[in-house]
Amino acid sequence: MRAKDKNAVATLRLILAALKDRDIAARSKSETEALGDGEIVSMLQTMVKQRRESIEMYVKGDRPELADKEAEEIKVIERFLPSQLSDDDVETAVASVVADLDAQSLKDMGRVMGELRQRHAGQMDFAKAGSIAKKALS
Repeated sequence: MRAKDKNAVATLRLILAALKDRDIAARSKSETEALGDGEIVSMLQTMVKQRRESIEMYVKGDRPELADKEAEEIKVIERFLPSQLSDDDVETAVASVVADLDAQSLKDMGRVMGELRQRHAGQMDFAKAGSIAKKALS
């Protein structure tokens, strides 16, 4: 607010509103539990994914100013997410899990992805990891 970054302030307000909504929903299900870190990271990743989809729609609709606004919101949201693994690191992680689980075929894909989600929650794009794992197991 002091830096007069209106876009960042608006995005932070959106994050806080979504967080409060999830917190209220979680409290109604069980009175004592608050949101965990994993749920918050998941919420932020969902927000980024929604904005990326919006960018695609705005580009198709020839609305570059709205696409730019969404891209700026993504930058603000990503400040609060764990740093993402590079493509090379994702490939290394997939190879490591495949070797650790002794995965041989596509039948083992579920186990590999489950282990990747457990080891690297919030640190990688699992769509990319899935395609890399599929190539490794083929």
